[in-house]
Amino acid sequence: MATTPKTAKPAAAKAPAKAPAAAKAPAAKKAPAAKKEKAPVDPNAPKKVDALQKPLQPSPELAEIVGKDVLPRGQVVSKVWEYIRKHNLQNPADKREILADEKLKKVFGRDKCTMFEMNKYLAQHLK
Repeated sequence: MATTPKTAKPAAAKAPAKAPAAAKAPAAKKAPAAKKEKAPVDPNAPKKVDALQKPLQPSPELAEIVGKDVLPRGQVVSKVWEYIRKHNLQNPADKREILADEKLKKVFGRDKCTMFEMNKYLAQHLK
């Protein structure tokens, strides 16, 4: 009497064959959607100011670097970078690091910070 091993698996059943692409029925075309009319724009209406363009007042410590005028956040960051480059305050070994002088220490609250941390410290001095 011959026995068959129990580890043998039956042959897998084949999946049904797909119909050829030519046999598909053409898709029905949808009617074009009606366009919505936009509300008329009032040219005298005040424009919304986004966060980067909103004028902000710098603190007295930050005003020593960027000036006392009200400035948008983007211009404050640009003026701080001008100050950093003018006074050669980037670490020569790692340009991402800013070495603070006396004026920047008042703003940053530390001797050095990275360019990515700088915005966090500037935000504390803008209202």
